[in-house]
Amino acid sequence: MSDDRQARGGGIAAAFRRHPAAWIVGAAALAFVLLGTGAVFAGMAYGRTLAVAEPSPTPRVSTPPPRPTPSATATASRLRTCSIAGPAADPRLMTLEAQVARADSGEVLFDRNAATPTATASLLKVLVAAAAVDVLGPDYRIPTDVVDGGAPGTVVLVGHGDATLSATPAGAQSVYAGAPKLSTLAAQALTAYAAAHPGVPITTVVLDSSYWTDTAWDPDVKMSERTQGYQSYTTALQVDGDRQTPAYETSPRSTDPVARAGAAFVQALHAADPGGVVAPSVAAGTGTAPAGASRLAQVVSQPLRTLLPQLLLPSDNTLGEMLARIVSKKQGLDGSAASLQQAIPAALAPYGIPSTGLTIRDGSGESPRNAVPASTLTQLMRIVQAGTQGLDVVRAALPVAGRSGGLQARFTGPNAIARGHVTAKTGWIDIEYSLSGFIDASDGTRLVFTFYAMGPGISAAAKSALDTLATAVYRCGDNLSNT
Repeated sequence: MSDDRQARGGGIAAAFRRHPAAWIVGAAALAFVLLGTGAVFAGMAYGRTLAVAEPSPTPRVSTPPPRPTPSATATASRLRTCSIAGPAADPRLMTLEAQVARADSGEVLFDRNAATPTATASLLKVLVAAAAVDVLGPDYRIPTDVVDGGAPGTVVLVGHGDATLSATPAGAQSVYAGAPKLSTLAAQALTAYAAAHPGVPITTVVLDSSYWTDTAWDPDVKMSERTQGYQSYTTALQVDGDRQTPAYETSPRSTDPVARAGAAFVQALHAADPGGVVAPSVAAGTGTAPAGASRLAQVVSQPLRTLLPQLLLPSDNTLGEMLARIVSKKQGLDGSAASLQQAIPAALAPYGIPSTGLTIRDGSGESPRNAVPASTLTQLMRIVQAGTQGLDVVRAALPVAGRSGGLQARFTGPNAIARGHVTAKTGWIDIEYSLSGFIDASDGTRLVFTFYAMGPGISAAAKSALDTLATAVYRCGDNLSNT
């Protein structure tokens, strides 16, 4: 058998014997292909069977709760570096409560217990002035009337709280320049009375001060305030603020302002008498006008916008008391001192001033039991300096450092740099000196502030210390630090 034939005749077995390795590799590859193909088809058949026989459930996705986000975008706070810690720690100030804020935004730059209700001294007059603007309006004028007494020969002088009514003669002025004259009222009354009652002389003058009946002196205010000339009794009928010398701001007052006013009116009647209308001897006594009595004469005070400088520049206690009581009456209250606790906060509410912490005992600030947080006064001063809601008339009435009112002679020496740049109301009682207003700072920023310096036996040197503190604020401006 030839080699050819052996090869052909041996077939696959002979080939395998000649090349065993190649056959093994080829067989393995073929098996891999066949097995792989079968697996694919088997998988396709299995997949179709699951899809028809039992659908897969939809996966449940758990949604996480929303993340909380801040209600307002956080903003960076400016780092301020100008400290007034030294002037604020001046021992002459004793205990200091204070606040300084930007006038435009209200941002508080400096605070020392400003939320604590504290005695105000005469800073209370700013609250009274603002209350009067709201309730009365800047053009309000206080009337004083003479009405027919009903009985023959009787007239009634009726007061409504105008302490500026003046008994000074023609050509003379009281501390209330431009005030209405008692002589004008008397002349009008005589003319009208003579026309209504020809041939019947005036024999009786009734003095009606019943517009409010509570004229009690606050028991916490020293009686020396009257004898030294800082305050009169709070009667609805008086002339020249019951001063012994009408041209002097500080002048001793009497124990009976109504009787003094009555005596001055009788004298004015005699002086104006053209001949026989007034009996030589006229009796004057207290009483009330008859209901529906016809009016014979009336004079009115200057408008509130003019009275406010007369109140705030010299810090006139009597005007403060009168305006507070009139505010009470115009609100439908009784004009008593007790009613002021309701009347003044209610009148400040339209300005957004909170009543929290307010204790109002009088209209002058003389009672040490008045209490207003420094933060509340600072808030009110923001509105005053802006001149909105009618309070431009209060702004115009405040003293200016080195120029007017209670600040005219202050801010001297190193503090003179702030003259003309600090506008503020001053205050003083035995236990406190205070200052509140606004500052046009050296960097052009307008700041509002309130300072209370308190302590038993505090001395007048506290005024200079307050000026120094205000001057330090003026220098710092918007860079003022609370440290």
